[in-house]
Amino acid sequence: MPWAPHSPYRTRSSGLNGRRSLVDLPAMTLVVKLGSSVVAADDGSLREDVLDSVCAQVSALERGGERVVLVTSGAIARGMRLLDLGERPRGMDALQACSAIGQGDLFRAYESRLAAGATRAAQVLLTLSDVSERSHYLNVRNTLDRLLDWNVVPVINENDTTATDEITFGDNDFLAALVAALLKARLLVLLTNTDGVFTGDPRTSPDAELVSRIEDTQVLETIQIGESSTLGRGGMQSKIASARIASESGVPVVICNGTRVDELSAAAAGAEVGTRFTAARVEWRLSPYKLWLKYAKQPTGSVLVDAGAAVRLRDSGSSLLAVGVVGATGSFQPGDAVWVTEKGLDRPLGKGISEYSSTDVARTAGHRSAYLREHFPEVPEEVVHRDRFVLL
Repeated sequence: MPWAPHSPYRTRSSGLNGRRSLVDLPAMTLVVKLGSSVVAADDGSLREDVLDSVCAQVSALERGGERVVLVTSGAIARGMRLLDLGERPRGMDALQACSAIGQGDLFRAYESRLAAGATRAAQVLLTLSDVSERSHYLNVRNTLDRLLDWNVVPVINENDTTATDEITFGDNDFLAALVAALLKARLLVLLTNTDGVFTGDPRTSPDAELVSRIEDTQVLETIQIGESSTLGRGGMQSKIASARIASESGVPVVICNGTRVDELSAAAAGAEVGTRFTAARVEWRLSPYKLWLKYAKQPTGSVLVDAGAAVRLRDSGSSLLAVGVVGATGSFQPGDAVWVTEKGLDRPLGKGISEYSSTDVARTAGHRSAYLREHFPEVPEEVVHRDRFVLL
């Protein structure tokens, strides 16, 4: 029977007889991220047995009705191997050239293995700009949803060939968390070459213990995190940051060992493997818009506020008015993201979408609304509206 897309209402196994029937609710999505240490060995050669295992598990999950998205690292590592380079290049042009060579080869490695399980794959390359503008962000979500509705597994990688900042997504962990959030995934699984999060670096601390469950990611600040792999850019710190992003959006996370047989299937089934992060409580979760604003939208300047405005923003959820503004740094236009920082403090209080240009901020800073209505009737009342502001 030829392949054809079908309804987003997925088919699932009915049990003993193995027959599949339509469920009456849309299927949830599982996002799986493979780190460079899972995809490739230290010399850049593919871990073929690991990829065989992971892709077989993905195909089995997909046949069982799961919507699966793969986010992969390893394009640069693969390109280095194909070029027979002894060490990771430092120049941006060389890194991007390695990525260009490795991306196609890496996707074919996934595509052929998924095809062996009767699963179709599509390559999706993203950069931060694709999720930094709201319209682009929504387009990405719609495209991924369409692929999933068609029973196609998206294989997502950062487009290192055109990215202007090599560490834009941080070993794709950040990218995986954003994808999980925008798709409202039921689970994000981060596959690495370690068993999860430990109380210390297990390579140097023999007494380090696996942390099986984390309900408050703030406790991780007391845990010593190991370094990234030879070929990767992230490491455990990047994965923990990604777990925080996903948790804030309501997506639970499992960090586990992708080199172990059937570890992905076990994590997807809810088994106690690796380290599981619970989703944040409902009242603590951010809306998709504010999650996008907090983690994806890149600021182009800063608005400085006085202590009174900082208190109102932090404790009352108020909009930022010109009377509480003392100045601005950088150059920005209405609609740009800006840091909001209390004067005299180094750490931003939050991030928001400015209704003013930096020139408007300089002209109106410190003035009350009545004065603005009389002398600057063309500017909005709020410098940053509370609906377009997120605390950091």
